[in-house]
Amino acid sequence: MNNPQVLEIIENLKGRRNYEEKKASKLGFNSLYTYIENKILKEKEAEAAKILEQSAPKEEVIEAEKPEKKKSCSCC
Repeated sequence: MNNPQVLEIIENLKGRRNYEEKKASKLGFNSLYTYIENKILKEKEAEAAKILEQSAPKEEVIEAEKPEKKKSCSCC
């Protein structure tokens, strides 16, 4: 319980606190703190994955997206 970011989020929940506590217990977390800490960790991982996706070479992506040419008649 040392993360100030988690504590700030909990303080700002106000009317949604009961809802978030129920959601945390339903998902199997022992406390609201661990639930929010896990939520923040998942957001950071998603951002890291997005950055890695953006840094992928564009040439490979373009080649994979080219559709096949369709033939002019349906009998071939």
